[in-house]
Amino acid sequence: MPRPPLEIGTYGKIRYSALPGGGWRARTQFRDFDGKTRPVERTGKTQGKAAQRLRNAIREWTGSTSGEVTRETKLKDLAVIWMQQVEDEVEQGEKSPNTATTYGSILDRHVLPGLGELRIREATVARIDRFLAALLSNVGSSSAKTARTVLSGMLGLAARYDAITSNPTRDTRRISAGQTKQPRALDADERAEWLAQLEKNEKAVRWDLPDLSKFMMATGVRIGEALGVFWEDIDFEAGTVDVAHTVVRVKGKGLYRKPRPKTKKSERVLPLPSWALEMLKERWNAEARPMASPVFASTSGGLRDPSNVLRVIRQTRGREEFLWVTSHTFRKTTATALDDADVPTRLIADHLGHARVSMTQDVYLGRKSVNPATAAALEGLLDNPSTGKSGDKAGR
Repeated sequence: MPRPPLEIGTYGKIRYSALPGGGWRARTQFRDFDGKTRPVERTGKTQGKAAQRLRNAIREWTGSTSGEVTRETKLKDLAVIWMQQVEDEVEQGEKSPNTATTYGSILDRHVLPGLGELRIREATVARIDRFLAALLSNVGSSSAKTARTVLSGMLGLAARYDAITSNPTRDTRRISAGQTKQPRALDADERAEWLAQLEKNEKAVRWDLPDLSKFMMATGVRIGEALGVFWEDIDFEAGTVDVAHTVVRVKGKGLYRKPRPKTKKSERVLPLPSWALEMLKERWNAEARPMASPVFASTSGGLRDPSNVLRVIRQTRGREEFLWVTSHTFRKTTATALDDADVPTRLIADHLGHARVSMTQDVYLGRKSVNPATAAALEGLLDNPSTGKSGDKAGR
């Protein structure tokens, strides 16, 4: 009966022979990842040193020389391969640059210090689960959830290389988001007070926050989308704005006007209420900037960093009553005004660039220009706002 072959990626018994000039030779048979069995040998002053050099050679061979991912590959080396794939997806427009930055940060701060020296075969469900539980307890749910996503991506790659039979991260406990704040909108009086206190604040005016607040309440766009709007995106005759970009900061590259907002569904042409259009016309006539320049530009005429703008909003939001206000508050205010005007939920989702209204409405095609009814509903947002329903619906 023939001897059964070695398992892929394993080696047989090590045999030793003395060298004529002194020292030892260690030999074995290694079954490579193409299925072929190859002889491997190394020498050393003693049998132990020869065997150690032989094992090191096989480990280097299986972990890196062939370019393969194997059971013996360390997670820190797997992370390099996986992050390169993430960077490639960013280059192809399939992932946001911010996603790659976030993944890289979580890897460097948490995953690699905690698990980087483990080999893929050692990354068991129990070990990963303990690591994520510790991260949840010591750092928080946001970092723990992102770490779980990163590990799932890495070990999913390992599974595609047949280094493991299944992705162990999938069997770890789910991480709850924890307690989240319910979004809150500015009511009629708060909208007027918010703008009034900004217009009295020298720093807020210098940072263009009064007009930026108005624009964001008129459109419901995200902060990065608002800062990514160029004058060429405004159609004064049609009374619309084309939301097709967002501003992000890319590590090592600086600010970048990404040609797609948060999701594909975020690309949309929004009708503007007349008061917002008038505000934009006044800015255009006063500034006379090039068409290919930001509507809300920096002092040098370039892009503004969303993080810096958010910081100034926090610094200038004034008294205690407005400490809860964030850039998302303007988005919620838009949604509430539309809801109070009985605009259908589907149109509100389109206006805000949401991908879903419910689980039964996952995929919509050809949704580019949004119904003008949304602009009509926002006409009275600042001068005669509706005070109907509370609008405190979750998920906006």
